[in-house]
Amino acid sequence: MSERSPANQPQLCFHCGLDVPANSRYETEINGQLQPMCCPGCQAVAEAIAAGGLENYYKHRTSDAQSPNTAERSQSQQRLAELKLYDEASVQQSFVNTLSDGNKQAALVIEGITCAACVWLLEHHISALDGVTQASVNMTNHRAQISWQPDQIELSTILGAIYSIGYQGHPYHPNKEEQLLTAETRRATRRLGIAGIFTMQIMMLAAAIYADSSNQLEQQFITFIRWASFVLATPVVVYAARPFFDAAWRDLKTRNLTMDVPVSIAIGGAYLASVWATATASGEVYFDSVSMFTFFLLVGRYLEMKARHRTGRAGNSLLNLLPASATVIRNGEEILIPATDLKTGDRVIVKPGHTVSADGIIIAGNSSIDESALTGEYLPLNKQPGDNVVGGTINVENPLEIEVTDVGAESKLSSVVRLLDRAHQEKPTVAKTADKIAGYFVAAVLITAITVAVIWWNIAPEHALWITLSVLVVTCPCALSLATPTALTAATGALRENGILITRGHVLESLAKATHIVFDKTGTLTEGNLSLQQTTSLGDLSSTRCLDIAAALEAHSEHPIAKAFHAHGETFQIAPATDLHNHIGEGLEGTVDGITYRIGKPEFASAECTPVLGYEDAPDNNGQWLLLVTGQTPLAWFCLNDPIRKYAQESVAKLQQQGLTVTMLTGDNSAAVGAVSQQLNINRVISGVSPEEKLRHVQQLQADGARVIMVGDGINDVPTLARADVAIAIGQASDLTQTNADAVITNNNLTTLIQAIRKGKKTNLIIRENIYWALLYNILALPLAAMGFIPPWAAAI
Repeated sequence: MSERSPANQPQLCFHCGLDVPANSRYETEINGQLQPMCCPGCQAVAEAIAAGGLENYYKHRTSDAQSPNTAERSQSQQRLAELKLYDEASVQQSFVNTLSDGNKQAALVIEGITCAACVWLLEHHISALDGVTQASVNMTNHRAQISWQPDQIELSTILGAIYSIGYQGHPYHPNKEEQLLTAETRRATRRLGIAGIFTMQIMMLAAAIYADSSNQLEQQFITFIRWASFVLATPVVVYAARPFFDAAWRDLKTRNLTMDVPVSIAIGGAYLASVWATATASGEVYFDSVSMFTFFLLVGRYLEMKARHRTGRAGNSLLNLLPASATVIRNGEEILIPATDLKTGDRVIVKPGHTVSADGIIIAGNSSIDESALTGEYLPLNKQPGDNVVGGTINVENPLEIEVTDVGAESKLSSVVRLLDRAHQEKPTVAKTADKIAGYFVAAVLITAITVAVIWWNIAPEHALWITLSVLVVTCPCALSLATPTALTAATGALRENGILITRGHVLESLAKATHIVFDKTGTLTEGNLSLQQTTSLGDLSSTRCLDIAAALEAHSEHPIAKAFHAHGETFQIAPATDLHNHIGEGLEGTVDGITYRIGKPEFASAECTPVLGYEDAPDNNGQWLLLVTGQTPLAWFCLNDPIRKYAQESVAKLQQQGLTVTMLTGDNSAAVGAVSQQLNINRVISGVSPEEKLRHVQQLQADGARVIMVGDGINDVPTLARADVAIAIGQASDLTQTNADAVITNNNLTTLIQAIRKGKKTNLIIRENIYWALLYNILALPLAAMGFIPPWAAAI
């Protein structure tokens, strides 16, 4: 047989050898050349190989990628060889971390998950491998956290086991996952668009037949409508519904039952039966029911996908806190390199206003570090040689020289991402029960359908197919699934008008069952920024004149304390300050109108006073007091404080009246914590805790049977928000915090929480009523369908 000419030969994937689809735009740079890829999976693996510096794999493989028609066995061997690359330490650096017990843990993205039964299969299949200590798969974002003993099993073996049951696992990298999410969105949008457009056309044709109750429509028109419906329905079934068939085939091969199996049987069976009826001009056609059923299912999958993508992008946004570049010292020179190329032991220069590029220890320099992105607390921390700094935080004042101690998966920021993923993946009891029931429910549906088919085949064979299709369609839990969203849609619409945006379907139900509510302090119960509360003159100068001097001294600083004076600085009539000296963590010294002043902590400002003033001389212990001094003369006290949020006291009181246990959980350990808790009458206070400790506290409450609402605003609250039964963010919170929240208080008014809880209880009652009606419908509809009283089109409706 002659060889095909290059002009006619299809383009093959450089990585796996499969034909590259005509519209595929996936490419990867290998050895300086862009090579075609057939899918995002091959692209991701090829990029991982290239990123790991292992491009020689392609140079030295024994043969080029071959067509699957001639080399299916070598394909499997090649895939195993590719997976072995993931055992290299250099490749694992960015997504594998070593646990305290010596085990390793990897963050993976799993492709091919469609429902809870897929999650159940993956978790049980991976957990059964010798050496795997833990495997959890998140249905929401399709990520997996897998821990294993490196001396007993290798990562490539785990990835091979995932591949063997019809799924694909690859390392979680934010940029690569973003490409996968974009490609998945494009495919899903195309399928949904085709299903929607063609379904509308088919329904227009079907309406003519439904309206012909007196059978006056001529046979030639009926035949035309049937064939036209066949032409329009074929793209819906063959292309738009393909994910259901692919998933069902995979599930049957792995002997695992998901809802894709009965759905595929119903769609495929109804379509083939309608094709037969059209070709033989006998029986009924249900092209409209098939298309409409497919369209509604795709709408549900699309909405689920968008919610999953939103959650998936949350971790990406967190890792984007790290800068793209870093200035390192090499051979005595400062060189700008990509931050991803940093290694342990590198020395990095971080200039004022720049972001720390990696976890490290300060070698030289003194400055203040703004850690608000991670801790939520507004005051920068004083840092000096020997202190640790965290990647993603901001250097406020002076240059620092840092020695890198942790990069990649070992960094603090990566550990927060892992906390976030772990919080998402640790399922509540109800979710675990649902995972177990999923397969049994599908099995029961199939057994019922088969039983009905056998009975009718013996009674009236000509009706067996139609009645079986009716049973398959009517047993899909559409009524049950509509019972809850109908009530939730009405309730969420009402709450949105009142200032709270619900972003997850479970919120109202969970609010109604909540027993505890946990508040962050800074930015949640308080406004989240320092403001000048009081000025007390100590001498002959007026309070206004003292404030003018303080504002002049603080005018050029971006420190949060200085910002409290900026508003007054816009109006004062005084000469600018000169000869300014910043004493890090202590205060400022400068000259105004030829007189030298000091402002800052009392012990710093009053160092030259006789007697020396101290903390005990501040007017009271509420807030942060700064002292203004010239020479040995104290001039004025300034009280700065983070004010309590408006209506916070009223909201806390009403929440307690409703029987909720109110707790304040904060990373702040200053005296302000006690003042806020006393003013708001909150008895349960836990202060000075890290993000990990916040998460553990909520987990312990849940382990004791509590249903927890978490209200926060900072990135440090993200893992705890993800773990809580209900996560609520303040409207002024960071984008990442809002993304991980189940609801957002858009009007920043905490009294909105009271309305939401009341609405949740009322909605819960309505949902139960709806479910009872839906169960009654299923109890009545199933036997009616089995007895032949409900045709497939009525079952779909």
